[in-house]
Amino acid sequence: MQKYKAGIIGATGMVGQRFTTLLAEHPWFEPVVLAASGRSAGKSYSEALAGRWRLPVEMPQKFADMPVYDADADFDKIVSMVDVIFCAVDMPKEEVRALEDRYAAAGVAVMSNNSAHRSTPDVPMIIPEINPDHAVVIETQRKRLGTETGFVAVKSNCSLQSYVPAIHPLKDLGVKRVLACTYQAISGAGKTFESWPEMVDNVIPYIGGEEEKSEKEPMKIWGSLENGIIVPATEPSITAQCLRVPVSNGHMAAVFVELENYKGLDDIKQRWAEFRGFPQEAALPSAPKQFLHYFEEDNRPQTRLDRELEGGMAVSIGRLREDSQYTVKFVCLSHNTLRGAAGGAVLMAETLCAKGYVTHRV
Repeated sequence: MQKYKAGIIGATGMVGQRFTTLLAEHPWFEPVVLAASGRSAGKSYSEALAGRWRLPVEMPQKFADMPVYDADADFDKIVSMVDVIFCAVDMPKEEVRALEDRYAAAGVAVMSNNSAHRSTPDVPMIIPEINPDHAVVIETQRKRLGTETGFVAVKSNCSLQSYVPAIHPLKDLGVKRVLACTYQAISGAGKTFESWPEMVDNVIPYIGGEEEKSEKEPMKIWGSLENGIIVPATEPSITAQCLRVPVSNGHMAAVFVELENYKGLDDIKQRWAEFRGFPQEAALPSAPKQFLHYFEEDNRPQTRLDRELEGGMAVSIGRLREDSQYTVKFVCLSHNTLRGAAGGAVLMAETLCAKGYVTHRV
């Protein structure tokens, strides 16, 4: 197939770096542009990242000598080179929203890792196995932006990527209430232990904005399509508490769920085992073959053992039991910079390509 020309905006940050590792040999996307702020513009990628490469794998050699563009000042040049961009910039929300809309209005498909557009009613926030049908609101968004080919699609917050997929196959059992406590890795803050030594042997019981996102974003993911926009769901009621823990990668969640029509633990395990979504049915390049993995061992999933499951794109679940206050409780784990960030955005892009929303324009 003809590859889509791709750009990475915010390429020098941790998620941008992860995008380079995922796209270097991707069968559908050919990365032709790396862009960041004006501080890095004009340098080669390796020069811009001298001493700041944060991943446990080496920088893909094909990017080392590529020039870094200014995402704002070099806008016209970038637009002329790409079909799609993967956006992971570190900017105030208003500036991110304006930048993404600008690229979309110019005809570019924008796959956003940022939170700026997550509450915009005509911007789909897609977990590909759960709500790929929300892509239809792109047509409404295109009318608003005045473009035939461009759009913005966003991935959800990394903190809910573990437990929302586990709850989704239970929805027809009548999920009424959810309590989720998340234990989030330091890479979610763009940090390593070298850059954040204060996190060694430490837990911080607060992550700015995470609890609100964890409670509200699932409502949009489970929302309904009405008059060309997404209307958030009103159930289940979700309360969350988010903690930063001394782990390099991997967000874990302890989840409590109240069900109206509980049919037993085996029924829940069977639902998880049999659950498949559009990425599995379409055999998309980044899709895990088995999205939800249940471990029978009492001490699994474990972050170090299980975060890389199926290339870091699967969700691990364990410790399913009945609960005295809710109906059931369990533990989930997902890789926050793969499934939760860059990998989720790449899979979302594959989904939108497969559904015909991304256009070859250069």
